[in-house]
Amino acid sequence: MIVTLKHNSRNYTIDLSKPLDISIALHGGDKNVNAWYLPPPKIEPHTEDGFVGKVTEGASTNFNDVWFNPHSHVTHTECLGHITEGFHSINQKLKKFFFLAEVVTVAPEQEGDDFVISEKQLKYALGNKKREAVVIRTLPNTKEKRSRNYSDTNPPYLLEEAVNFLVKKGVEHLLIDLPSVDKERDGGALLCHNAFWNIKGKPREKATITELIYVPNKVKDGTYFLNLQVAPFENDASPSRPVLYKIEEK
Repeated sequence: MIVTLKHNSRNYTIDLSKPLDISIALHGGDKNVNAWYLPPPKIEPHTEDGFVGKVTEGASTNFNDVWFNPHSHVTHTECLGHITEGFHSINQKLKKFFFLAEVVTVAPEQEGDDFVISEKQLKYALGNKKREAVVIRTLPNTKEKRSRNYSDTNPPYLLEEAVNFLVKKGVEHLLIDLPSVDKERDGGALLCHNAFWNIKGKPREKATITELIYVPNKVKDGTYFLNLQVAPFENDASPSRPVLYKIEEK
């Protein structure tokens, strides 16, 4: 299905029959992606008073209970409520779902014992492009990202200067294939989260951060339309399914 979207006075053509899903699905068990020191998610038949919610166990339906944490176990999108004292819901803050996005690939650079993404790298990758959303794929980019346990591994992260650069460029939606934009153990500073949502100034209430994505290697760097949908959870974060659409040549 070919559609034309009008965005900032320009028309863009996309093919809705060719989605590029960059989310990681939720599975029960230890082969699921994980972070933040939690046990694996669980998807199990509900049991109660002799009832087992599984057709093969005699039930009329499969009736599963699901236990997970969106920040730890699945691609998720979060709003400023993730770090504020006051409650903010991603379901209330994200009201638009299509954005002009740029996919960039970055190899984190070593800085002491850490691997980081700097302002210089993002400047090189983005140039003068103005985008509502930026999708960051890090190298190496292996399928293991879909099942890795990141807990206590000190994954790569963004430097505060890099996030400040994105904010100055007007980026409202930041997507990355890591468990956090910040360092795993930073004493609670959360420099990049605070900078992206401008917590110390006028908060950027419509801005979102999406973590634990996976961008397949077949998706080339460049400009796409992003459809960013979240499950309607009244929570600071929700499982999400970001989908890219290639802009068709005229």
